[in-house]
Amino acid sequence: MDGILPLWKPKGMTSHDCVFKIRKMLKMKKVGHTGTLDPDVTGVLPICLGKATKVAEYITNAGKEYEGEVTLGYSTTTEDASGDKIDEVQIHETINRNQILEVLQSFRGEISQTPPMYSAVKVNGKRLYEYARKGIEIERPTRIVNIYEIELLDDRKIFSGNPISFRFRVKCSKGTYIRTLAVSIGEKLGYPAHMSELTRTSSGSFTKDDCLTFSEIETHLDENTLNNVIFPLDRGVSHLPKYVINDTLAEKVNNGAVLEKGEWWTFGDKEVVIIHQNQVKAIYKIHPEKPHLIKPVKVLNN
Repeated sequence: MDGILPLWKPKGMTSHDCVFKIRKMLKMKKVGHTGTLDPDVTGVLPICLGKATKVAEYITNAGKEYEGEVTLGYSTTTEDASGDKIDEVQIHETINRNQILEVLQSFRGEISQTPPMYSAVKVNGKRLYEYARKGIEIERPTRIVNIYEIELLDDRKIFSGNPISFRFRVKCSKGTYIRTLAVSIGEKLGYPAHMSELTRTSSGSFTKDDCLTFSEIETHLDENTLNNVIFPLDRGVSHLPKYVINDTLAEKVNNGAVLEKGEWWTFGDKEVVIIHQNQVKAIYKIHPEKPHLIKPVKVLNN
């Protein structure tokens, strides 16, 4: 079984838990996910099966979209609702809509983030959460991420109360921590904050409408119809440029040959999906040492 099975991840499971469960349900070993979601987060988690595991990184690297909630008034050890409170203040003033809109828009474009201590980022061979669980705080590398779109999903004009919460939508690049973004939004508004809820609404080209729950997968297995709802491997690289080759080139591509960069190569430094007889055969790019040649990044026919 080869292809992509978009799962609607439930709350309370890690991404690895989901992969483990699908391996058991489908009785197959070659299964991989396409970007970690924290246990408390629900939403789109494309699962790659068989040969499609070769394109998992392309789905992971494509943009993501989330709907979340920021709560002002206190921060937590994990930057989300699962952590212990570490800073709490009383909110005595009201916040108007324009203040929040201005703050949200200030995050558009490239921003630098420091991953939270409770995260899977590796430093010196260990996950940050391993240090955090031992009470060790270490220096973390900052990273540049991109916020393509961000908007307020709340029609109130005035926000008041203690604490104050509001929902937002964000479209962003790989590696963006929405928890950290929520904390930064709070800081700009003058309050400690955390991310109180989060749902991933899209991953690459996959949306909620494409996804199945575990119970729906079980039903398809019982009815022997799962193949009808598995997406082909090429859906995972649908955002990359494509080139259709003839029979002469097909054999060379199937064997992973390095090719001359002919006049047909008009793609610059981009990675390109090579197609033959309506099937994705490989992904090629310009050879890093020999720019007159192109070399395979992935051969997908075996």
